[in-house]
Amino acid sequence: MTAPVMLGRRALLKATLVGGAVLAFDARIAFAANPGDKATVINAYIRVNPDNSFIIGAKNPEIGQGVKTMLPMLIAEELDVDWAQVTPETTIADDKVYGFQIAGGSFTTPMNYIPMRQVGAAARAMFVKAAAAQWNVPENALTTAGGTVTHAASKRSATYAQLAAAAAKVTAPALDKVPLKEPAAFRIIGRSKIGIDTPAIVAGKPLFGIDVVKPGMVQAAIEACPTYGGTLVSFDEAVVKALPGIIAVIPMNSSYDLKGGHDAVAIVAESWWVANQARAALKPVWSVDAQKGYSTASFARQAKEKMDGKAETTLFSKGDATQALAGAAKTVSARYDYPFLAHATLEPQNCTAEFRDGKIEFWAPTQFPADGRRIVAEAIGIAPENITIHMTRIGGGFGRRLSNDYMAQVAQIAKALPGRPVKLIWNRTDDLRHDFYRPGGWHSLSAGLDGEGRLTALTDHFVTYGKEGKPATGAGMHDTEFPVRLLGDVALGVSFIESNVPTGYLRAPTSNAMAFVFQSFLDEVALAAGTDLPEMLRRILGEPRVLKFEGGSPDGSTPEFNTGRARTIIDKVCQMAGWKGREGGNGKGRGFGFYYSHRGYFAEVVDISVSEKGAVQVEKVWVAGDVGAQIINPINAVHQVQGSVIDGIGQILSGQKVEIVNGAANRTNFHDYPLPRIGAAPEDVVVEFVLSDAPVTGLGEPALPPVVPAIANAIFAATGKRVRSLPVVPADLTA
Repeated sequence: MTAPVMLGRRALLKATLVGGAVLAFDARIAFAANPGDKATVINAYIRVNPDNSFIIGAKNPEIGQGVKTMLPMLIAEELDVDWAQVTPETTIADDKVYGFQIAGGSFTTPMNYIPMRQVGAAARAMFVKAAAAQWNVPENALTTAGGTVTHAASKRSATYAQLAAAAAKVTAPALDKVPLKEPAAFRIIGRSKIGIDTPAIVAGKPLFGIDVVKPGMVQAAIEACPTYGGTLVSFDEAVVKALPGIIAVIPMNSSYDLKGGHDAVAIVAESWWVANQARAALKPVWSVDAQKGYSTASFARQAKEKMDGKAETTLFSKGDATQALAGAAKTVSARYDYPFLAHATLEPQNCTAEFRDGKIEFWAPTQFPADGRRIVAEAIGIAPENITIHMTRIGGGFGRRLSNDYMAQVAQIAKALPGRPVKLIWNRTDDLRHDFYRPGGWHSLSAGLDGEGRLTALTDHFVTYGKEGKPATGAGMHDTEFPVRLLGDVALGVSFIESNVPTGYLRAPTSNAMAFVFQSFLDEVALAAGTDLPEMLRRILGEPRVLKFEGGSPDGSTPEFNTGRARTIIDKVCQMAGWKGREGGNGKGRGFGFYYSHRGYFAEVVDISVSEKGAVQVEKVWVAGDVGAQIINPINAVHQVQGSVIDGIGQILSGQKVEIVNGAANRTNFHDYPLPRIGAAPEDVVVEFVLSDAPVTGLGEPALPPVVPAIANAIFAATGKRVRSLPVVPADLTA
């Protein structure tokens, strides 16, 4: 059936999915009405206005993935109100009331699909109970629709607004006991709803953290040590303080929760422009000698040396891959690599805070407010209960704002200036040079084929960043990466390069790199076997079955693998694109990619053209995906997939990479870290979803990984040149 349309990640998933997303359904404080608001508070998520309209809370941060619209859709569906009656609103950050509030890992949908519906259904039951008591009739004699309770036998009805005062006094039923609608009865879920903030975004209205304005607010800029782990020796404090408009100069340590960290100096002024311009007068002296040996070139040399030797750690071993390779009818070997990547969010890091009477209040574009609370408590020595966080809309997260270093920075500044709101804004260079980068990596792979072209053995020596036998944040490889667990003889080993470069999670972490490596290499293997990649994948998948991964992947995102669902998606996208096997030549090429990540199965076909100068243009993309039994908001689901495709195009074709020179990143703005321009977008991205009986999951990430190898494989089809290193260099395609 088709429908067109820095807590450890494993611990986080366990806490959210197992521990529950809704903690205090009956809480009335966290979502209380504003002063002068005549709305009645029903629970922590729902307020009812006198005109029978509803303010419904979205508890997770909004980073453009659509949760501010989607979560209230779930509640409104079971509450039995019309969408036109609903105004979504982001709740306050309060994990004691709302559980984990996070935007990351495609967690929001799977951890909230049922609980948010239960919130709505329980509230509906409260209105029904209130009406039944007023009319002295059985509850099962009442029906609801459009925010109205009706007793057909007596022809009586009452709006939820009329019942609100009584309903608010009703004891909330247990969430796991309330009945939920069957999908056939849905009137909101499964129907496209424009993002609630879209009109305001188009009109340029203030929504984002960078837009926050508070009475008496001052503004701050940061001059941070350019190297990771360097320290501040001196700076010209008196000269800067003497400049017009300068309010304060604050030396500070910004290493809270950073790997290596960096000292900094904050300049506070009446305007951000004045503060940022005054940085030139600081003339800071940094102690950076210990970091001079760190460079991209030295990392690459170390990686080659390590790949030439034996892996330091065995990640996964099954059968005897060495013997299987020795006995193979044919073997294929190749090396792949990919660079550090920045998040390059359009909205640079920023945050507003006010410290007053021993408490601090934030207006923060954070993806993970609970972790921000933890970091701030450590940074300024304050009790977590004295920290209030208002979540603003976020102008791009992609995992960058899971790290809340900017919150720790502005907290230190605000504490030094009590009673005055302070807004900290990084400039673009700050943002690119002080990121938590997607780690680079190197792979040395070998595969063995039998006489019938079946893949019988696979080895990979993976080199990445880490120390003491553990990968840096975001650098690890899972032993559940496709197709590792489906093979009889396989060996994965890993070796580590030590580095002070801060690393973190980037959209579709781990899989955004591993899909490129494994799907590109499997295309090489398929060619050696005399077939194409889809057919090679079908051979690997075999008969429909479910593989349960003991413990799941380290981030909990791949608890099992369903070969039948994978096969269905592969066949579906081939049918959509009219795949006929390997096609290409004369500057035209078609490529294929598949990956399973973040509980979603996605396959993609890409058509590209390559100019005489090696410039690659993606012409058209077809995407088939399976994210479970329901697409909640179809128009947003398609947009999420299309955005993933654009991100993937940027990673492989836009020249994106961060290089480290003498311990510092050398990227400064979009001229040397380019994002895809509109001309790089394909003419069309055709998206179809296959509905399965699996639990509903998220769409923020799983559509990204397959597009990168699909483009790489299309380039080979067009030019005969393999892309084994990212990003693509046009000159390499013409050599």
